[in-house]
Amino acid sequence: MRLVVEALRAYLLGCLPDPAAALRDEEALYARMLREYPERGGKLLRGQLLLHTASFFGAALEAALPAAAALELFQNWVLIHDDIEDASEDRRGKPTLHRIYGMPLALNAGDALHALMWRVLVGAGYPRAVLKEFATVVERTAYGQHLDLLWIQDGRFDLSGEDYLMMVRSKTAYYTAVAPLRLGALVAGKDPHPVFASAGEKLGVAFQIIDDVLNLEGERERYGKEIAGDLWEGKRTLIVLDFLEKAPDVDRERAERLLLAPRARKDPKEVAWLHRRLVEFGSVARARDLAERMAEEALGELASVFGEDGPVLELLARLVKRAS
Repeated sequence: MRLVVEALRAYLLGCLPDPAAALRDEEALYARMLREYPERGGKLLRGQLLLHTASFFGAALEAALPAAAALELFQNWVLIHDDIEDASEDRRGKPTLHRIYGMPLALNAGDALHALMWRVLVGAGYPRAVLKEFATVVERTAYGQHLDLLWIQDGRFDLSGEDYLMMVRSKTAYYTAVAPLRLGALVAGKDPHPVFASAGEKLGVAFQIIDDVLNLEGERERYGKEIAGDLWEGKRTLIVLDFLEKAPDVDRERAERLLLAPRARKDPKEVAWLHRRLVEFGSVARARDLAERMAEEALGELASVFGEDGPVLELLARLVKRAS
């Protein structure tokens, strides 16, 4: 598995422009910005999942590497845009790209990585089904992000846990688990198994819920993002919605006032209060329990295709042990 990770990382970085080859300072800066997030690391779990699924169905590593790299390019340009839209502070343990270079240049770098994603796919000569799957990934993720941003913009609190799950099925679950499984099969020239959609969706939702939990319970150095960042950004996570539904009116009203306030006007003491109450009230624990149940169910369903052992099931289990 280590050799696969190294091959994927090398291929991914090889797709990106080299600052040393630049003829102008501006060109070198452009190249450094495109390489910034990929060079920060990350576990490349989505790309690995695609590669091991493709191998399971008989594809050679060389044939699947462009698709896996393109999926990681997708992840990186989406993160740049997401960080801008959420006004996030940190990404993979360092300041977000827009904090370093400013929003216009960061946004442009994300657009460039998006274009590069398609160039890698087209250059590999993949069949139409692979390209259509990538288009679906972009469309599903964009719609999920639309919901996430719209609910904050409109100050919505009339939301349920099912609303959250609907949003996450598009925003995170599809490109995190469903698409890597489907693309692995498609790259190998096989039809994706129907369970990839249902079980992959459960696993991807569990991944996002665990990420939400780590946002409140994780360690900043290991998590790689701002602890309690979801509260600063006013996110309508499953944890927050559970608290708003079940907490006493006085707590709910206090929490809503905080979540409605723009980041710059949020009182750090109030953020700390809500952070503490979400843990004390059991909302974090209930979300974690749901994620663990969903993950266990999904892994059982996928074992019917991949067997109980092997790299695919190992990666899927790692996916939900710690979001990355």
